[in-house]
Amino acid sequence: MDAFVNKKIKQVLKGDQNAFADIVSLYQHKLYQVCYRMLANKQESEDIAQEAFVRAYMNLHTFDQKRKFSTWLYRIATNLCIDRIRKKKPDYYLDAEVAGTEGLDMYSQIAADDQLPEEQVEQMELQDRIQYEIGCLPDKYRSVIVLKYIEELSLQEISEILDMPLGTVKTRIHRGREALRKQLNNL
Repeated sequence: MDAFVNKKIKQVLKGDQNAFADIVSLYQHKLYQVCYRMLANKQESEDIAQEAFVRAYMNLHTFDQKRKFSTWLYRIATNLCIDRIRKKKPDYYLDAEVAGTEGLDMYSQIAADDQLPEEQVEQMELQDRIQYEIGCLPDKYRSVIVLKYIEELSLQEISEILDMPLGTVKTRIHRGREALRKQLNNL
């Protein structure tokens, strides 16, 4: 696959803009998944994935073809996600009281989906809770946890994506896992 991507990159660098469409087709779903796991928002994830492809296209001349393209692309997307997370502040809290009510909080405003069987609902709630708890991790732990356990990338790939030493990646994964374990102890 790397040979195919490198061939397409050479075509793009020679002026064939359509060759980049093949690269986008190859990585768009995976890149969106990485963004969604970090941002937990469909529209923002689509925006960031698109922005990552635009930046990759604009900076393709700086890409070292001896390295893996997917690692470089994931690094761009991960950095964009981290930037978005840092800029974004929550505008409401679920445990905040709804104005004009007594004792009702925002949790009561979440729509229930009665069409699913009970077991599927419980599974979805657990997945949502885990995703929420991953979202509550500090940025430096969230990115390594998402890349390692959700995207199942190797430690070396994570190291290259985040541009940090392998030892630091291992430490952050360990600490992120411990923080997540503490957060999920209540389940």
